[in-house]
Amino acid sequence: MRALTYWRLSAAYFFYCTFVGAFAPYFGLYLKSLAFSAFQIGVLMSLYQVARIFMPNAWGWMADRTGKGVRIVQLTTLATLILYLGVFAGTGFNWLFAVIGLMCIFWSAPMPLLESVTLGHLGAAASSYGRIRLWGSIGFIVTVIGLGYWLDYTPIHSLLWIIFWLIAATLLVTLWLPAVSIPHHESAQASVWQILRRPEVVAFLASCFLMAAAHGVYNTFYSIYLVDHGYSKTVVGLLWATGVVGEVLMFLAMSKLTHRFGLRRILLASFALAVARFLLIGWGVSSLALLFLAQPMHAATFGSFHASAVAVTQRYFRGRHHSKGQAIYTSVSYGLGGTVGGLLSGWMWESAGPTVVFSLCSAGALIAFVLMWRWVKLQPEHA
Repeated sequence: MRALTYWRLSAAYFFYCTFVGAFAPYFGLYLKSLAFSAFQIGVLMSLYQVARIFMPNAWGWMADRTGKGVRIVQLTTLATLILYLGVFAGTGFNWLFAVIGLMCIFWSAPMPLLESVTLGHLGAAASSYGRIRLWGSIGFIVTVIGLGYWLDYTPIHSLLWIIFWLIAATLLVTLWLPAVSIPHHESAQASVWQILRRPEVVAFLASCFLMAAAHGVYNTFYSIYLVDHGYSKTVVGLLWATGVVGEVLMFLAMSKLTHRFGLRRILLASFALAVARFLLIGWGVSSLALLFLAQPMHAATFGSFHASAVAVTQRYFRGRHHSKGQAIYTSVSYGLGGTVGGLLSGWMWESAGPTVVFSLCSAGALIAFVLMWRWVKLQPEHA
C-alpha cells in the first residue's frame, strides 16, 4: 500500500472515532442533565445501534451495486452534519428522538464502507488492517481524555458544539479518501442468503451479536455508572482511555498474533476475557484499582475481537459481496446487538441494578465463547 493511501485511510478512522470518543462516553451525561430517565437515555443512545441494524445493508448494497463506496461515505457524512444541527433547536425527548434517529440513518454508513474500502486496498495483506485501524483508537483516546478534563470545568452543553466540529472534520478528511476496485472472486458466485445459511456463519454472527450487546450496555451506561459512584469526569475519561490504549497496542500486534495463533483462537480468548472484564466492572466499581484492571481488557473485548471478526467476515463474503458482508456484520453485531444491550440495560438499570446488568453481559460473553468453540472451525487459510 502506498504511504499516501495509508495516511488518508488512517485519517478517516482517526476523525470518525473522535466523534465516537465524544458521543459514546459523554452524550449520555448530557441527556441526564436534561432530567431524562435511565430508560429514555437508553432509548436515545440506542438509536445509532437501531440504525445499524438495517441501514448498513442498504448502504452496502448500494456501494456494491454502484462501485461508489467512497462517494457514499462523503454524502452520508455531509447529511449527518446537517441533521445534527437539530440538537441545538430543542431538548424534548420526542424532538431529540427524531433528530438523532434521522442523523444515525446516515451515520451508519461511513464505518462499514470504510472497512470495506480499507480491506479492498489491503488485498492479501489484510492482516495489516490493525496498523490503519489503530488511528481510530488514537482519535478516541485524544478525545475522551481531553473532553473528560474539559467537562470538569465547563458546562455539559458545550459538548454539543464539540461534536459538531468533530463531524465537520470527519467530512473534510473523507473528501481525500482513495477509491478502490474490488476484484471478482469465485466464492462470490454464491448468493448472500446461501452464505448466511451456513451453520458456522450463523454461529459466528450470533457470537458477534452477544459481544456487541454486552458492549451496548458498556457504551450507554459506563460513564453514568462511574459518575453516580462519585468519580470525576477526568477519571471517567482516563478509564475510557486506558481501555483504548490497550486496543491500540492490540491493533499493532494483531498481524503477528494472527499468524501465530489464528483468528479462531484469538476470538475465543477475546470472549473469555470479556467474561472476566464485565464481572470486574459490575462487582468492582467501588475499587478504582479493579476498574483500571478491567479496562486494559478492552484490548481483547473490542480490539482483537473486532479485528478478527472483520477478517473472518471478509473470508465469508468476498468479491461482489464484500461491502454487503461488512454491512451484515455491522448490522447483526453493533446494530442489533448494540440495540438489544442498550435497551435492556435501560429497562433493567434502575430495577435490577448495574451489578446484575453487567453480570448478564458476562454471561452473554460466555455463551458467545461456547458458540464459537462448538461451531466455528476455520480452515487453515482463514488463520
